[in-house]
Amino acid sequence: MAQRDYWLDLFTGTTWQEFTQAGATTSGFRENRWSVVQQIKVGDYLLCYMTGISRFIGVLEATSEPYRDATPIWQIDAFPCRLRVKPVVMLTPETAVPILDMRDSLSIFQNLQNPNAWIGRVRGSPAKWKRSDGEKVVETLLEAQRNPVERPVDARKLARRPPSLVAGPGEVTVPAPDEPQPTPEPAEDVEVSIHTEIQYLLLRLGADMGFDVWVARNDRNRIRGNRPLSDMFKFKDALPRQFDEATTRTIEYIDVLWLKGNAIVAAFEIESTTSIYSGLLRMSDLVAMQPNLNIPLYLVAPDERRDKVFQEVNRPTFARPPTPLANVCRYISFSTLQDKVKEVGPYSRYLRETFLDELAEVCEV
Repeated sequence: MAQRDYWLDLFTGTTWQEFTQAGATTSGFRENRWSVVQQIKVGDYLLCYMTGISRFIGVLEATSEPYRDATPIWQIDAFPCRLRVKPVVMLTPETAVPILDMRDSLSIFQNLQNPNAWIGRVRGSPAKWKRSDGEKVVETLLEAQRNPVERPVDARKLARRPPSLVAGPGEVTVPAPDEPQPTPEPAEDVEVSIHTEIQYLLLRLGADMGFDVWVARNDRNRIRGNRPLSDMFKFKDALPRQFDEATTRTIEYIDVLWLKGNAIVAAFEIESTTSIYSGLLRMSDLVAMQPNLNIPLYLVAPDERRDKVFQEVNRPTFARPPTPLANVCRYISFSTLQDKVKEVGPYSRYLRETFLDELAEVCEV
């Protein structure tokens, strides 16, 4: 018997629920994926990955040749390119396995030019995976089925259904109209206050972890508790001169940087109550000027702006360049950051920067 192949099969919390309610016997894909779906053979395994929470939730075995059928199963799309399947493993969102728990065993995390470049491997389906990676996912999920571990799930991430439409060879996010903004004077005051508070938390966390910290040049005299930020932290006088002048100027105005020696460990752009474009444009410029840049980028924004962040990061202007911004930029909500800072306070000096992976959310659609 020929060896089976392994294919990524993406679900949201909603489409997974609809799939299981329909009997868990049919998996479907968009019409523009038909040529790829036709390559799936009887006996191949589909690795079910739930977006939003970034976890593997199941494994399905293909039991039929690909066929077309638009019988309603899912509400968001017909997903007419279909396969009959039978479950090999089915977990719950709470017992599903975070992909980051497998970073040491999957090849998609190896030799990355950017720490978040693996995200590009979980942004479309079906997509053929290396046999060794597929076997590892199956092995891990079978173990999770035998010995389940409950992990909390954010209900908002589970319920997220990003608006999209099919356009040519791929999907393009349809941005919603901008929400009405408050009157200028109060909004400006509130925004400055919130922005400064989040800057302070990131600076304090980075300093407590033993990193050098940097705040945007134009923000050093922002006031928190009647004291400017420059009085609370010892900022570096200058950034490492490893980039050209244009790149360095861009980096100097990123809201917060963590540095270790001459290396930038993490970069944070904070967007509070108004447009999120300024931070995205700065990050996009940085990626365009330095496509091989190896700096984790994070967009920190209010919880209620999460969907807006995802929509904007996946706009064609950011998604179509050789290095899509969604592949290198991750989202952290204000509440997640605030809660984590309180939680890790007593032992923050023992943390490594990789703990940000637990806070940040992939900006995938």
